[in-house]
Amino acid sequence: MNTDTLPLRLLLRLPCTIAVVGLSTEPDRPSFRVAQYMQQHGFRIVPVNPRYAAAGQAILGEPCYASLTDIPFAVDMVDVFRRTEDVLPIAEQAVQIGAKCLWQQIGVTNHEADALARASGLDSVMNLCIKIEHARLGGAGQLG
Repeated sequence: MNTDTLPLRLLLRLPCTIAVVGLSTEPDRPSFRVAQYMQQHGFRIVPVNPRYAAAGQAILGEPCYASLTDIPFAVDMVDVFRRTEDVLPIAEQAVQIGAKCLWQQIGVTNHEADALARASGLDSVMNLCIKIEHARLGGAGQLG
């Protein structure tokens, strides 16, 4: 997907549950700052990080899950903060859980994962920051 305003605006509308794969507990990490911003703008954030899930840690006040398939409720979007080469299994899980969108953050461009997501009916975004796009669109999620 390119940065056309209408498709992104549709993806960033509320209500929306976003599973953030690779979310860190460190406030200076991009994943934390992005997730915190989205949470502050009304999005439900679901942390996905096996290291923190194993320790029973919460991030941003939300319980952390080891994988997408461990989440016991519906997820609309999967926002990926992992290396490009790690994204295909995440895309497979996103399809398995019935997510509507796979979003690969800035610097993450796994074309195979993108093709799988699209072929499975998911919207797919690569190499864009959800926080930047939301802010650029004037808080698109607030438009409903």
